[in-house]
Amino acid sequence: MNQERIFKVLLGPHVSEKSTIAAEVGNQVVFKVATDATKLEIKKAVESLFEVEVAQVRTVCVKGKTKRTKFGMGKRNDWKKAYVRLNDGQDIDFEVAE
Repeated sequence: MNQERIFKVLLGPHVSEKSTIAAEVGNQVVFKVATDATKLEIKKAVESLFEVEVAQVRTVCVKGKTKRTKFGMGKRNDWKKAYVRLNDGQDIDFEVAE
């Protein structure tokens, strides 16, 4: 997998209450990924960018919500998220720059 594809697979971390619980309990990190990304591409991208060992990748396709606008009914885009389980002793630290 080339370096350009690695940066296009992972779109960013997905922070929610459920992802925080998964990080604390199951040693998992949740990422928002490209809709055409495969599990193997996600695994290689996480391992190369963060220098950790990945044990398992699970993906979820999230359907966009239907919303009412003044022009009628609209729809948000569909997106995909990946639950990445790290091996024991591995950790990804997302630091906030101040």
